[in-house]
Amino acid sequence: MNSSTIEITENEYCIKLSKDTFDLSLVRQLIKRIQAEELFFSRKRMDDDEDLLSRNDASYEENFDRLCDK
Repeated sequence: MNSSTIEITENEYCIKLSKDTFDLSLVRQLIKRIQAEELFFSRKRMDDDEDLLSRNDASYEENFDRLCDK
C-alpha cells in the first residue's frame, strides 16, 4: 500500500498523503513546523550577516574618545 508520495520538480515540492493514514491535524502541525524552521533559518542568516565582526559601521567608532581629540 502506497500511503504517501513526494514529487520534486524545479519549482515545486508536492507531497501526497493518504487520508486513511495521516490525520489532518498532523499535516497542519508539519506545515507549521516547516514554516517555523524556515523563519528561524532565514533570521539566522540575517543575524550572521549583521554580526559585530562583519560590520563596518563608522558610528560604532564614534562612541570612543581618542587621545588626539583632547
